[in-house]
Amino acid sequence: MPYTPDLVDELNTLIRFDLATSQQGIKVHKTADPAVIAAARRLHAKGLLTQVDGGYLTGLGRNAAERAQAVLSVLTPTVSGSPGLDAGVSAAPEQSLV
Repeated sequence: MPYTPDLVDELNTLIRFDLATSQQGIKVHKTADPAVIAAARRLHAKGLLTQVDGGYLTGLGRNAAERAQAVLSVLTPTVSGSPGLDAGVSAAPEQSLV
């Protein structure tokens, strides 16, 4: 089964998380691309994110994000560091999601 555009959007959302800490989540802003907003909502519905607009990874979400980031690193070995954030999505420290 090939990746659908929706799955690619969900994978792109998962790779935005900094796995070095559990104290940082993401916030998908209302002005973000509608595909990104929809991906975050689907990930929340699947139990991978704590909030419909991002939030933190659940245990299952962390597992999925680790795998998504691992696949990305295998397919793009010359990429250094973590992927950048698109407009409309920002890293959010724990305090700002309360």
